[in-house]
Amino acid sequence: MFEGGKILDNNREFLMRRLHSLLGIIPIGLFLTQHLIVNHFATQGEEAFNKASYFLANLPFVIFLEIFVIYLPIMYHAFYGLYIAFTAKNNPGHYSYLRNILFVAQRYTGVFLVVFIAWHVFETRFQVAIGAAAEADFNMMANILDNPWMMAFYIAGVLTATFHLANGLWSFLVTWGITQSASAQRYTTYFTLLVFVVLSIIGIRALFAFV
Repeated sequence: MFEGGKILDNNREFLMRRLHSLLGIIPIGLFLTQHLIVNHFATQGEEAFNKASYFLANLPFVIFLEIFVIYLPIMYHAFYGLYIAFTAKNNPGHYSYLRNILFVAQRYTGVFLVVFIAWHVFETRFQVAIGAAAEADFNMMANILDNPWMMAFYIAGVLTATFHLANGLWSFLVTWGITQSASAQRYTTYFTLLVFVVLSIIGIRALFAFV
């Protein structure tokens, strides 16, 4: 009975970790990429950003999409990620020292992102929901980022999010058996570094466009 229960627990944890890995890329990673691209419209001016934001806010079934494609996946990924962060040990010895450093960094950035995302949602979507703001538009972000401390906080949030996604993509490809050989994992490292740099530039340029 004990062995059977242990096997069930192991299988459950295996499936939960796979789901956590999958949701980190689809849909959360895709949503983050889309969110950064929409924010980047701010570099073209207030009207361009507001049009892009308004288009997304008025998609068909937008409430359904937000709940089941954004909020629920993020909540699962965040809460289970916190469990992993506070219980997981470092990677097995066959991974390099750099990979172990990145593994630890993935845990710390995940914890920071829980705080950052909660605050970002509170400052934007929650304020709209309670009627404190008409909509999450260019002026709202400009007012938030006018504070130097908030600008620094958001820069840290963008860099943390893009790192977490890029490094998570590397782990996802290994976890799902897509990159198994050492050479494939090495080239994937280069690719995910490129993802981190490109998305970071997009995100940081968008932040400064608001001010």
